[in-house]
Order: sequence, then C-alpha cells, then structure tokens
Amino acid sequence: MNKMILTELKLFLRDPAGPIFAVLLPLVLLLGLGSTAGLQEAPPEMGGERIIDTHFPTMMVILAVVTMALTTLPATLVSYRESGVLRRMSTTPVSPVRLLVAQVVNNLAVAIIATILLIGFGGLVLGLTPPRNPLAFAGVFVLGTASMFGLGLLISALAPSAKSAPGIGSLLMFPLLFMSGMWVPREFMPDLVRQIGDFLPMAPFATALRDTWAGHAPQPLHLVVVAVTLLVTGGLATRLFRWE
Repeated sequence: MNKMILTELKLFLRDPAGPIFAVLLPLVLLLGLGSTAGLQEAPPEMGGERIIDTHFPTMMVILAVVTMALTTLPATLVSYRESGVLRRMSTTPVSPVRLLVAQVVNNLAVAIIATILLIGFGGLVLGLTPPRNPLAFAGVFVLGTASMFGLGLLISALAPSAKSAPGIGSLLMFPLLFMSGMWVPREFMPDLVRQIGDFLPMAPFATALRDTWAGHAPQPLHLVVVAVTLLVTGGLATRLFRWE
C-alpha cells in the first residue's frame, strides 16, 4: 500500500498545477484580502466578532478542501478510467481500490498542508489566533473533508469523461460555497437561504469549523448532516463506480 501511495505521489507531483492552486489560492486570498478594512470590522450581525477572526480563515480552509475533492480528485480518477489504468489493474493481484485510497491520501495530505499554512501564516502575518478548540477542529476537519471526498468520488463515478469531471465538480462547488458563506457571511443571508444551507453538506462543515475555531462546540445537526453526506456519497460511489 505504501508503494502505491508513493507511486501515485510521484505522478501527482508531475503535474502540480492542481495541488499548487489548491494551496496557494486560499493562502493568497487570506493574506491579501485579510488585511482589508471590511474584514477588520466587527458587524453587529457577527456578534461582535471580526470577519477575519474565524469566518474568513475557515472559508479558506473549505476552499482548499473542496478544490482538491471536487475538481482535482475526480479529474484524475476519470482520466485513469479513460486511459484503461483501472481496467488493467483489475486484472492484477493489486486491487484498484488501493489506487483510490492512494489518491484520497495524497489529496488529503495537500488539504492538510494547505490548512496548516493558512493557520501558520494567518497567525504570523494577520495576528490570527489558532483554533481555540483544536481537537474538535481537527475532528470536524477530518469528518468534513471525508464527506467532501465522498462527494468527489461520486462525481468520479458519474462523470462521462475526464474533461467533464472538473466542470461537474465546479458546477456543484460554487453554489455550495455560496450557501456556506464564502462570499457573503451566512449571518447576512435571508433566513430561508440559511435554513436550506443547513441541510447541504458544505454549510454545516463550514459552520462547525468556525464554531470550533472560536472555541465553541459544533452543533449536533451540523455534524449529523456532514456524517450523512459521507455515508450517502460513499455508499453511492462504491455502488456506481466503474473501473472501465
């Protein structure tokens, strides 16, 4: 298994555009936009909390995770299917499942690196405090990231071609990012929009990350929605994934 992960890592790094984009874009947004006056203010709707304190950093974490999960991962796996890699592996003692696991591990590693850089540089440059409830933050991060990768695997199972996979992922990603508060904090959204977002996978993930970053416990409903997303998408991806 370790050899498979290392092999996929080498292939992963031959075309580093996706991983670099996933790491650098959130970091540049955090450092570049994080110093603007609008994010340094504490609107009453935010409970006296500056947007830069918890909302903006957690949304950058979400952006790094979903970029890997919904665009990079599906594009790679569908290209493997198109080129016959998965079909050839299915005739060998090496299970194709190992390749899927190796891909998820490598993408997860990039997401973790991006998150560590966001926390580290955010603290050094912007004076942000790290997550005040680090264990809960880590638990929410793992659960939410797993649910996003489950969604990515489902896209991989359904996408008809490697060219269409990242497009499908993007079509799904941007509405979910909006509902989770990427561009407009959820506190400023109408009640109906927030209620709909509460039952979509990304908004509960983002809110739970923000809660644990601020030192609060995540809401049970948000954890349930994220966990159900993982179970449903993982189950469907397992049933529908085509090796050739």
